[in-house]
Amino acid sequence: MTTDQDLPMDAQSATALFAAKGVDVTRNKDQGVLKVVKRPGVDGDRPMIGDRVTVHYTGKLLSGKTFDCSRDRKEPFCFNVGKGQVLKAWDIGVLSMQRGEVCTFLCKPDYAYGAAGNPDKIPPSSSVVFEMELLKFEGEALSDDGGIVRRIKVKGDGYSNPNEGAAVEVHLEGSCGGRLFDCRDVGFIVGESEDKGVPLGVDRAMDKMQKGESCVLYLKPKYAFGSEGNQEYKVGPDREVVYEVTLKDFQRAKESWEMDLNEKLDSAAGVKHKGNQYFKAGRFYQAVVQYQRIITWLEMECGSGPEQQQKIRDFVVTTHLNLALCFLRLKEFSQVVENCNKVIELDQRNEKALYRRGEARLLRNEFSLAMEDFQQVIQVKPSNRAAREQISICQSKIKEHHEQDKKTYANMFQKFAEQDAKPVQARRRRDESVRSSLNGEVGTKRRRRSRDCPS
Repeated sequence: MTTDQDLPMDAQSATALFAAKGVDVTRNKDQGVLKVVKRPGVDGDRPMIGDRVTVHYTGKLLSGKTFDCSRDRKEPFCFNVGKGQVLKAWDIGVLSMQRGEVCTFLCKPDYAYGAAGNPDKIPPSSSVVFEMELLKFEGEALSDDGGIVRRIKVKGDGYSNPNEGAAVEVHLEGSCGGRLFDCRDVGFIVGESEDKGVPLGVDRAMDKMQKGESCVLYLKPKYAFGSEGNQEYKVGPDREVVYEVTLKDFQRAKESWEMDLNEKLDSAAGVKHKGNQYFKAGRFYQAVVQYQRIITWLEMECGSGPEQQQKIRDFVVTTHLNLALCFLRLKEFSQVVENCNKVIELDQRNEKALYRRGEARLLRNEFSLAMEDFQQVIQVKPSNRAAREQISICQSKIKEHHEQDKKTYANMFQKFAEQDAKPVQARRRRDESVRSSLNGEVGTKRRRRSRDCPS
């Protein structure tokens, strides 16, 4: 790239300079975005499509007038590059930059503000200049906990994505610590990738991908092979892995609105069975995926008669109970309580829902609430010995908690008393010092008077 420290900012000279020194960074080389580097970046890595980038920028008209500047606001700007969230020129230009690079782009109207311009700022059909500094970039997080991070190497076609239950054909290359352990073409059903030895993180990324897309997925152990690792691939426990995935083709499954109620009920039975298989195998996240499909299909359905309504209700209650059990194993206690609450809304005396909610609350140290749940279990089924044992545990925990509170408050009050005593003791020491000093002076005066008087 050409480097230039001080670009002239009048229309004629700026256009001439970019024409002479600028590099066209557009795909079809139509001179729509010309780039001049002012300060090279620090390494050879560049952002990929979808990366979260952080930039500082200054936008100017060719007359030199500034119309926008992030530095004036003292706050950099963040966006996902290549996703159409910003000007077309920005998506193209930032993908050409390195971390730490400062450059200037001359952007034609079609890549900037178009024929309309921007009222009060950009005249119609205006070319503009942006000086940009790429501060940092990172992959796009596909999960709330950051356990699946994607970087897109090749953008896919169209706007359609695989959905839950879709049949996909992919090419996979998995590596760990730089060692390639998996390289193959494979087909699987989204939500059931585990059956083909494909980790959960790849499965969960499918609904974000488009046909033809090639991306790199960085998977935390939770979304890879967990604490067990994978003996076949010689991947140890709790290891992060990287998968390069190309979505070659897919066939979408029917959406909920495309299915009639009988189809949903028939499908729910098979999906429930699959979820149960995953649960028994200890694949709790995969089980959750299956059970949540049933809730999506049936939670808002009513049924055409008492028999069908009961069937729907049974599916919904059982599925929420199964989800609560999965989340209990996963130690996601808020989700346990939420799913149990859904069951209790339909059946206030549901023994399993009350018991599992009590377990979750106990593990969240909500001892009084947990005890109330276990007491309700006893009311529903007096012979439930496990609930009685849990009540005893709750009572012990409450007692321990109260004893701990007493100690805490006793120590607190003792510290307060000691702090209050310190000024009193200091005043006493000062008073004693003053009295001692005064007594010394009085004694001296008396001795002097006795020497001055005749005997």
